[in-house]
Amino acid sequence: MNKFSNKCIEELGFYVYSLIDPRNNKIFYIGKGSGNRVFQHCEAALQEDEESLKLNLIRDIIASGSKVEHFILRHKLSKKEAFQIESVLIDFLTYPKFNTEQVLTNIARGYHQWDEGIKTVDEIRAIYDCEKIEVNSKNHLLLVCLNQSFDDTKAYGVYKRINIYEKTRQYWKIAKQRAAQIDYVLGVYRGIVRSVLRVDGYEWTLYDEEKKVCFKKERCCFYGTLVTDSPYLNKDVSDYPFGRGSSVRYISVRDN
Repeated sequence: MNKFSNKCIEELGFYVYSLIDPRNNKIFYIGKGSGNRVFQHCEAALQEDEESLKLNLIRDIIASGSKVEHFILRHKLSKKEAFQIESVLIDFLTYPKFNTEQVLTNIARGYHQWDEGIKTVDEIRAIYDCEKIEVNSKNHLLLVCLNQSFDDTKAYGVYKRINIYEKTRQYWKIAKQRAAQIDYVLGVYRGIVRSVLRVDGYEWTLYDEEKKVCFKKERCCFYGTLVTDSPYLNKDVSDYPFGRGSSVRYISVRDN
């Protein structure tokens, strides 16, 4: 079966589904959609040349003489409900504290994974009872606004990025002489630091190759390491607002 009848589609509404590898009965993909969305991954694997973990696994299953199994996990949902249920399932199946191995080929994390996804109670307190940031006297920080890229469901074009590292590191309009001074890039969403990138280096670009976007002036792309235990993480930076129309803010202890 690779297609629902019109009657079935009407009854299903929005739904959440899983794809199963019949060779080991493992879930390898969680998705949401309507109509015949659940079947489109297998069609893409056979008809397209795109490479991905999901599509390559589907091709491997088919080449072995097996067929991908499809399960509808919940249906008759609103679009918002489907987003939320998909998010919970993806988070649950990929959260490192719950799983010793990665079992999903999903590229994107769950919907609202950073806002409303799985967190320890300490992380909840850190986000909703967060303290004001205290800048280390030895650090020079670049605050970057993630309001257009942080929420995967609202990001589009050049702002749609694969993960929080890519969202934090690029593409920032800053003075060239300042790039070398920056120790950490802090990704800020709604006044709270949601990511901290320790800078190892940087480069300049006029072009986003993936999105085929040209910039009028060179923009800075940092590279380095995300610091998950940084004292700056989940801190309130409302005392350092971005200027009108600006997506960056440079701060150091001299600003305190």
